[in-house]
Amino acid sequence: MATSGMQIFMVGGAVRDALMGLPVQDRDWVIVGGTPEVVTAQGFTPVGKDFPVFLHPDTREEYALARTERKTARGYRGFIIYTSPDITLDEDLARRDLTINAIAVPEHAIAADGSFDPAQVRDPFNGVADLRARVLRHVTLAFCEDPVRILRVARLSARFSDFSIHPQTQELMCDMVQQGEADHLVPERVWQELSRGLMEQHPSRMLDVLRRCGALARILPELKLPDPSDSAPVSVDTHAAWENLMRVVDTAALWKLPLAVRFACLTYSLGQRPEPDTTADPTATTNPRLLKTLCERIRVPVECRELAEVVAREHVYLQASDTLEAADVVRLLERCDALRKPERFAWVLQACACVQQPPLPLTQYPQAQRLSYALNVVLDLPTQTVAEAAMSQGASGKEVGELIHAARVKALRQAL
Repeated sequence: MATSGMQIFMVGGAVRDALMGLPVQDRDWVIVGGTPEVVTAQGFTPVGKDFPVFLHPDTREEYALARTERKTARGYRGFIIYTSPDITLDEDLARRDLTINAIAVPEHAIAADGSFDPAQVRDPFNGVADLRARVLRHVTLAFCEDPVRILRVARLSARFSDFSIHPQTQELMCDMVQQGEADHLVPERVWQELSRGLMEQHPSRMLDVLRRCGALARILPELKLPDPSDSAPVSVDTHAAWENLMRVVDTAALWKLPLAVRFACLTYSLGQRPEPDTTADPTATTNPRLLKTLCERIRVPVECRELAEVVAREHVYLQASDTLEAADVVRLLERCDALRKPERFAWVLQACACVQQPPLPLTQYPQAQRLSYALNVVLDLPTQTVAEAAMSQGASGKEVGELIHAARVKALRQAL
């Protein structure tokens, strides 16, 4: 659709993935030599608030005018955007984060099936060579201007686990953290990149990259994991906790579990307590404030937060549930809200199966089998009949609830 004097290029991750032989999910385009008026006249819909971005009239893919940026303040929003028909493709690519994302292909060189001749790529920063060498390398020193790039490098490390980070890029990331850039990350962007990284094949690599540059201690201080900038020796217990967390999140990824379960696996230790005392109230022996603070700060969605809260509070009890009597099992199910939300309880059990040492698939996890059976027994109890019988004898309010609980315990004791 390019007009005279206007050129269109596919850029970024779409080109990278195509060159690696991976499926291309989303295609991004840059327009060189165009103006908002010319682009709009061709039927594109303007949607960008911070800089000119347009939706294609047919594909609804995003097309952005070539632009440059100038840093004016801390954080990823502290930029002045400049667009002009005079900005070249190389100038636009120079503002990108990594060389492997600074590769472009002319629109006219792309076949109907999305393929293109690699000889047609525009690669001013040697991104193709870094793809072959499996290296994540910054394009220019402008990398330091946007702290979100730390998160992106960590996420891409989780996706491309056989890539290494170039030593100079690693040094820049450490410098950015030490200079306080990571402290200005916007909560929504932290969650966006963290959640995407958790959904990759090796989320432990994302956490390790963030830890090594010091960013993990800034964005997730509640985890209290070893900080390489701390000169104090790391205790055996702390190192073991870190290694265990890496194993747990990778297990959740290996089993292709949903995001809510993966986040619960990341935060399960927030509320860790000693061996369970089935006579105690778990809410009195945990510190839910840690997890709540984390979730509020990075604005974790409700579904993820609520599941994580149950797992952090109850996973020790769930792991020990094969030794619990019927009354304790019923109380455990009620605390997990399993009777009202059995589907969520299945996710709770999946997270616990990942935490189990060694991890066991749900079908082989004995606690899951016993608790699932117990839940079915309790759900099959005709509670309405129990309630009506209790009220016919003069019971009301709390008394009715206690009688229903007693009936559940009795039914489960007989079944077990």
